[in-house]
Amino acid sequence: MTVEDIQKAKAAIPFNREQLESVLRGRFFYGPSFDLYGGVAGLYDYGPPGCAFQANIVDIWRKHFILEEDMLEVDCTMLTPHDVLKTSGHVDKFSDWMCKDKKTGEIFRADHLVEEVLEARLKGDKEARGVVSEEVEESDDKKRRKKKVKQIKAVKLEDAVAKEYEEVLAKIDGYSGTELGDLMEKYKIGNPVTGDELEPPKAFNLMFETAIGPSGAMRGFLRPETAQGQFLNFNKLLEFNNGKTPFASASIGKSFRNEISPRAGLLRVREFLMAEIEHFLDPLDKSHPKFEEVKHIKLSFLPREVQEAGSTEPVVKTIGEAVESKMVDNETLGYFISRIYQFLTTIGVDETKLRFRQHMGNEMAHYATDCWDAELKTSYGWIECVGCADRSAYDLTVHANKTKEKLVVRQKLETPVEVTQWEIDLTKKLFGPKFRKDAPKVEAFLLNLSQEELEKNAALLKSDGKLTFTVPEVESEVELDDKFITIEKRTKVEHVREYIPNVIEPSFGIGRIIYAVFEHSYWSRPEDTARSVLSFPPLVAPTKVLLVPLSNHKDLAPVTAKISKVLRKEKIPFKVDDSGVSIGKRYSRNDELGTPFGVTIDFESVKDGSVTLRERDSTKQVRGSAEDIIKAIREITYNGVTWEEGTKNLEPFVTNIDSE
Repeated sequence: MTVEDIQKAKAAIPFNREQLESVLRGRFFYGPSFDLYGGVAGLYDYGPPGCAFQANIVDIWRKHFILEEDMLEVDCTMLTPHDVLKTSGHVDKFSDWMCKDKKTGEIFRADHLVEEVLEARLKGDKEARGVVSEEVEESDDKKRRKKKVKQIKAVKLEDAVAKEYEEVLAKIDGYSGTELGDLMEKYKIGNPVTGDELEPPKAFNLMFETAIGPSGAMRGFLRPETAQGQFLNFNKLLEFNNGKTPFASASIGKSFRNEISPRAGLLRVREFLMAEIEHFLDPLDKSHPKFEEVKHIKLSFLPREVQEAGSTEPVVKTIGEAVESKMVDNETLGYFISRIYQFLTTIGVDETKLRFRQHMGNEMAHYATDCWDAELKTSYGWIECVGCADRSAYDLTVHANKTKEKLVVRQKLETPVEVTQWEIDLTKKLFGPKFRKDAPKVEAFLLNLSQEELEKNAALLKSDGKLTFTVPEVESEVELDDKFITIEKRTKVEHVREYIPNVIEPSFGIGRIIYAVFEHSYWSRPEDTARSVLSFPPLVAPTKVLLVPLSNHKDLAPVTAKISKVLRKEKIPFKVDDSGVSIGKRYSRNDELGTPFGVTIDFESVKDGSVTLRERDSTKQVRGSAEDIIKAIREITYNGVTWEEGTKNLEPFVTNIDSE
């Protein structure tokens, strides 16, 4: 069965999320954590097939990025001191907007609430007009609020109002807390079940706080991302790379976010696996030596301007065209966007359900100058699964300023250059008597003034004879005259260029990607909708081969043991199913596990060593020696060979076991 055939089969039978969830939980891909105690929202455990599937995806990610791009992998602690995340901006800015029911105290995430209510009203408008639209499964939150949704679903909207709703939904990721509050007031959005009034949105920091050490004196957090450990190890990584840039570090590990309202299974959880890359490069040269290899790749983009116009119609062009037109800022950012696309399609993402959406200005993370999200379409809508941001020099700069340690690249210049810039000199012996314990804070503040600030203050010092500053963490204003500081413009010859590198960061949410692949791979056989299939690419399938002895006859056992030994030696994951049910049922339940190949051992196998190989999606079968069959499995699974190419030397075999 070709990809086109599977797409036809999917189109013939509407997607059923409940049926998929039943398969995933029934076969223990994953399940709620602490289920015996009633579970905890946003926490899940992976079972055997889920663990294997995740491990395969991580392995491919490591080979696709770390090995192919020669990256430096690190594994940093999940516990992070308060000062680190205060410096990075997470303590102050890592928040979502929540609102509370004034009567019941129920908490809602503001942007999700606005989105769900407006979507429900638009759906009701279409039904009132008799417009048939594609059915989308409701999330847990939406089901819980079903009563209210039903009351509004048949209301016809004015054309202008419907258009306004659609424009708001196109921009939903870019609204501030105040703007979300205004929308709730304008569209009379309250508790969707009771209709009660909600408080205005407030910022809620998503980090889990903890204490490090028995005294509890050192505040800390469970890390919300893996990036900070990579930035703090920059000097060590640079030295390991012999002082050369550009280079990239990478990290794979757990991160934690205290979600306001966990929902949608693996898509919004409180503990999750991340894979992040920090590519350090010269801010004056953001080209990439391998960009030529990917510039032809055609992608679907949703740029900022399209969203601001209230549209979600993608722009399709090559990454080369996107970079040349400056829609995507630079080659390195474009290169990683393309590599993200290649990775996602390799592991089973449907490329027709993949787009790259640019962050809008007021949506941008505090550290980013540009950011594109790889979004995957699921029954929950378009879901951000990978972020690819240009973090500029923000992180290294703030950590260097805080710790007074230089986090820079030193580049020897072939031709010395003259550099003219403003410099400040401090008469430090006067600072201690004047400022006492605050002297280090004042000195640090002055030494970190920018060139623009130094130029401005030099003019003020010359005209007024003194300067006045407000220094953070110092109670009173600081007043200084020319006895304390001198600000002059000086020219000197430099033989070494010193710069703080910029960072391009691709950041992958592995759990979200896994769930999207589940949905994109799932379908039911048209002849029997109860027979579910997960069409994972063989490379990521939890188990590659199902060994199926025709019966429990003792003569078949030695052949099964012999083939098992060979598969084990070849490091090909397999399972033996010698249960008493029919072969058709055994294959069917392993189709649900995504197992791509089945090997049937029968009484002919005892005579001549031949076995039958079945392909999961098409149910086609071929026959040959066990050695040739295993070779075909290895070539198709690990070397990317097609079924037709891999089995061309094997004999077609016709049977009706799939109907048993």
